[in-house]
Amino acid sequence: MASTGSIRQVQITFDCASPQRVARFWCEVLGYVVPSPPEGFATWEAYELTLPPEKRDAGFVCQDPNGVGPRMYFQRVPEGKVVKNRVHLCVRVGTGLVGAERLAALEAERDRLIPLGAACERVLLADEENESCIVMRDVEGNEFCLD
Repeated sequence: MASTGSIRQVQITFDCASPQRVARFWCEVLGYVVPSPPEGFATWEAYELTLPPEKRDAGFVCQDPNGVGPRMYFQRVPEGKVVKNRVHLCVRVGTGLVGAERLAALEAERDRLIPLGAACERVLLADEENESCIVMRDVEGNEFCLD
C-alpha cells in the first residue's frame, strides 16, 4: 500500500432535525465556536433569512477555535433517530484521573451539561478493567460518553 505522505483531517457529521440547535449545544460541550457568517451578513440569522424557507437550518458548522480538533457538520434529515448510535463521541474530561477524583470530574461535567439540554443515560462505575465513565445523550438523543 502506498503512503500518501500527509495526515488527513476528518469532519464529524451529525444527521439531526435542528442543525443549529445541535451545533450550538456541541459548541458548549467542546468549547468550539461557530464560524463567522458569510461576507455581507452580520449574523447567521440574517443570512438564513435570505434563503427559501425549506433551506433554512438545513446545515450548520462548529469548529475548534484553535484548529486542532475536527470540524463538526450538522445536517438536517427528515427521519428521526430510531436506534443506538453505531459511532459516538467520547468527551475526555477525566484523562489522567482515577477513582473518586475521576468520577467527581465526570459528574461535574455531567452537571454542567444537563442544563444545556443533555441527559444522563447511566453512570458506569470503575471495575477491575475500566475506569468510570458516564453515558449521556445530546439535545436530540445522540449518545456520547464522558470519560
